[in-house]
Amino acid sequence: MKRSLVNEILREGDAFIRSFGYVMPPFAYWTPDEMRARDHAAIKARGMGWDITDYGQGRFDEMGLFLFTTRNGRAEDLKNGSGMVYAEKIMISRRDQLSPMHRHIIKSEDIINRGGAKLVLELFMRDDAGNIDREAEVVVPVDGEMTRLPAGGLLKLDPGQSVTLHPNVWHAFWGEGGDVLIGEVSTVNDDNTDNIFEMDIGRFASVEEDEAPLHLLVSDYGTYL
Repeated sequence: MKRSLVNEILREGDAFIRSFGYVMPPFAYWTPDEMRARDHAAIKARGMGWDITDYGQGRFDEMGLFLFTTRNGRAEDLKNGSGMVYAEKIMISRRDQLSPMHRHIIKSEDIINRGGAKLVLELFMRDDAGNIDREAEVVVPVDGEMTRLPAGGLLKLDPGQSVTLHPNVWHAFWGEGGDVLIGEVSTVNDDNTDNIFEMDIGRFASVEEDEAPLHLLVSDYGTYL
């Protein structure tokens, strides 16, 4: 992705988020120079901040996701079972924009439709080898109510609805009929090690620097900080 496109998506995404009355934390708007000058150690170490991905495929409108990690614990906390064992994200799934089929190794998460169009999730259970079980019935809690779907069934969430996904559930999702503001509340999030994709794709985008970054992405921290 060109940096100019990343910057454009940042501006559009921020405006979309604000349109629902959601206010981002102050560090979201630090420039790269401001971030370097401020105490950013915890932000960098915990992977907090902007995250725009096309999964390395160069087709953001078709396959991609807009994310911002507002808070995140550490793997050590989760291992010890104490401290900050949770994470939170705000995300945007555009109309018909696929977040491809994947599961997590450790993370359990609530995926919440915070506003906009319908959020559609395609769901499968994990088999004993960790692969997609294309026969097993899917059972997931939707706002606490156990919901049953056939393998590959489509769960459609209206604004205000949420689903809990444990590591045994494969899932892909997209917006139906428009863009969707999504909340995620989860156990500690590690996007470097905890995502398993069905396709042979990467988690982060490769960025071509055709202009200066408006704000740093989480994947920029190793280069700029």
